[in-house]
Amino acid sequence: MMGKRPISLLSAAMVAAALLLSGCGGTAARDNAAPAAPAPKGFPVTVSNCGVKTTYQRPPQRAVSLNQHATEVMLALGLEKSMVGTAYLDDRILPEYQDAYDGIKALAKEYPSFETLLAAEPDFAYGGFASTFDEKEGRSRDALSQAGVHSYLNIEECPSGPVTMAMVDQEIRNVAKIFGVPDRAEQQVKKVHGTLDAVNDKLAGVRPVKIFVYDSGDKTAFTAGGAGIGNEMIKQAGGVNLFADLDKAFGDVSFEQVAERAPEVVVIYDYGDQPVEDKKKFLLANPALKDVPAIKNKRFAVLPLSSTVLGVRVPSGVESLARQLHPDRFK
Repeated sequence: MMGKRPISLLSAAMVAAALLLSGCGGTAARDNAAPAAPAPKGFPVTVSNCGVKTTYQRPPQRAVSLNQHATEVMLALGLEKSMVGTAYLDDRILPEYQDAYDGIKALAKEYPSFETLLAAEPDFAYGGFASTFDEKEGRSRDALSQAGVHSYLNIEECPSGPVTMAMVDQEIRNVAKIFGVPDRAEQQVKKVHGTLDAVNDKLAGVRPVKIFVYDSGDKTAFTAGGAGIGNEMIKQAGGVNLFADLDKAFGDVSFEQVAERAPEVVVIYDYGDQPVEDKKKFLLANPALKDVPAIKNKRFAVLPLSSTVLGVRVPSGVESLARQLHPDRFK
């Protein structure tokens, strides 16, 4: 990413070795160092995450978050003082976290190179998407481990079953466990369910609306499948995802398939350089969709992409979508 050529694992190892030596003063200095302090209360802790089992002797002190939803989970847990870098926003940071975010160095607009990442001297890297730890870019979890950096990947990227709201709770609790702040996790989980329960009460007995998610695409439609939190959000908001049978979080379908399933509302994911209004114009002008109820009635709902991935924005995303699908229930 960012136009930088991937470095080899050999050169990555050399960078890592140089940083470790400079940070620790070499072997002799380490041998003469004072004994390590006792582990903090509650440590060590072991976390199994997406096939990687890690034991933390103490909370990370120099964490880096990569992808917006990872950053906002960290900030929601009040961990900004343990962070030395962030990268890759898709949207504006939530207002309540802006001050904390402004105090942390942005390492790159998108993903930093492996050299840039290591130059921050992190002891922990938290990724939101599998692409965070792209082996071809030299940022694999194994390469980080060899450099002395623990890593954690958002669990939406490696579900062992359906992606449900319970996984939002688990994500928050996992990160809090790593940093030794379980009480903060419970406060966040309580907020999550407070919002979701209020929406559920408003929608009691409502008829689910048939939904097609339009992320992007002109030849085919890139849409939300049944294996991501977006599908669960649609359910919680009083809708039914017409492509829930697509066995992945996102995938391509034809516009003819969309027409056959006759959605009542099109939910547009808002991000990047293509404005929502341009996406609407494209869909309204698409001849394959001219008889689709959502298109004939110009019924659209909009969600920022940052609200449709597993993180602390999910409950407010559900509420926003519910208000757009069932406005009469929120008067």
